[in-house]
Amino acid sequence: MRVLIINTSERTGGAAVAANRLMEALNNNGVKAKMLVREKQSDNISVVGLHDSILSQRHFISERLSLLPRLKFNKKHLFDVDIASSGFDVTKLREFQEADIIHLHWINQGMLSLAGIRKILDSGKPVVWTMHDAWPATAICHLTLECKRFKSYCHHCRYLPGGGSEHDLSNKVWRRKQAMLKDQNVHFVACSKWLEKEAKQSALLAGQNITSIPNPIDTRVYKPKDKTAARKALNLPTDKKLILFVSHRVTNAYKGMDHLVEACQMMVKQRPELAQNTEVVILGGHAEDVQPLLPLKSHPLGYMSDERMIVDVYNAADVFVLPSLSENLPNTIMEAMACGVPCVAFNVGGIPEEIDHMKNGYVAAYRDSTDLMKGIQWVLCEADYNNLCLQAVKKVTTNYSQNNVSLKYIEVYNHALAYKNYGIL
Repeated sequence: MRVLIINTSERTGGAAVAANRLMEALNNNGVKAKMLVREKQSDNISVVGLHDSILSQRHFISERLSLLPRLKFNKKHLFDVDIASSGFDVTKLREFQEADIIHLHWINQGMLSLAGIRKILDSGKPVVWTMHDAWPATAICHLTLECKRFKSYCHHCRYLPGGGSEHDLSNKVWRRKQAMLKDQNVHFVACSKWLEKEAKQSALLAGQNITSIPNPIDTRVYKPKDKTAARKALNLPTDKKLILFVSHRVTNAYKGMDHLVEACQMMVKQRPELAQNTEVVILGGHAEDVQPLLPLKSHPLGYMSDERMIVDVYNAADVFVLPSLSENLPNTIMEAMACGVPCVAFNVGGIPEEIDHMKNGYVAAYRDSTDLMKGIQWVLCEADYNNLCLQAVKKVTTNYSQNNVSLKYIEVYNHALAYKNYGIL
C-alpha cells in the first residue's frame, strides 16, 4: 500500500509534527508512505517539496490579499480564517499518480484550493482527510469558539466585520465546499473524539465517513530523563519548581497566556512561599514579550526546532500548563506526559481525553484562572507526584504510541480502498 500524505508545512505547526510522526509510523509498519509539502525543510527522502517557492508565495499572498478587503483591511483575523481560493494542482505529480491512498492533513494558506481538492476527489483515488481543526467541517474558520452555525449552514460569521451577514463570505465558501463534496466519499478522521462529535454535527459533512484516531508520538524519543541533567543542559535552576508553558507563538491569545499570568498572580498572593521557589519556563516564539507580565521569575527559551533540546525542556519541568481556549488534541500535552510531566489545562476540546483529572494531571474549569491556579498548586504541592508522573507515561504508551495509531490508520485505509473498489464500508 502506498500512501501520499499532503500537508502545507513539513515541520512548522502541530499538524506538520503529527503528519511527520504518522509517516514514520506507517513506514515502520510496512506501508510505503510519502509526504508532500509546499516547502521542504529537511533532507528526508520520504518528504517531497513542490520546489516552486515563487508560486508558493504567489498562492499564499493571493489568498491573503483576497481576504483583506473582506476583513476591511483589519489584520486581526487574517490567519483565523481560510477560503482556499488559491493553491496547487497536485494530481499531475508522479507521487500522486503512484499513490493508492491520498491522505490530506492541514492544507491551507496556499497549499490546496477548493478547486484543487475537487480535482483530487475526482481522480478516483480513495481520500482520507485528517482534521487537525474544524476547518473541513465549517466554511472558513479553524476554531468555532462555540459557534454552532455549521450544524445548519455558515452565515453571520463572527470573524467577519460586524458579525457578517446572511450571504457573507462564510456563506459563499460554505456553498463552494458543498459543491466540492457533492457526490464524493471522503473518510474524515478527527484527532479527538470531541472533534469527531463536532464533525458529525456539521451539515457540510452529512453522509461522510467520520471517525477519530489520535495523533501518534514516538515514545522512544519523548520519554522520562534525569530532571537535573535536563536542567543543567538548558542552564535552568536545579533547586526550583518549574512551570512550563509551550506554544509555537506564545503571544497567540487562544493559547491563554493571560490566564496563566492571572493564575500565577493569585498563587503568589495566596502562597507567598511559592514565589521564592517556583519559576516559569516559556518555550516558543516571542517568549520574551510575555516575560514582564509574570509575577514569578521566568526563563524565555524562545523557539526551538532541535527535538532533543525540546525533550530536555519537558523533562526539566515539574508541571506543564496549557490554558488554551480552543484545542483539538494538543501534541504538547502528549509530549509532556510522555516525558512523565503532569499537565494542567482547561476543560476544552480533546484535552479531557488526554488528561485524566487528578490521575495524571488536572483539568481546570474552562476559562477559570482560579481553578487553573488550584490545579498548578495541587500538582506541585498536594498530589502524589511520583504516581502522577507514572500515570502520565502510562496513558501515552497505552493510547498514543506510533504502532497503535498507525494500525488504526491502516484499518481506515483498507476501508477506503474497499469502498472505492467494491462499495463496501
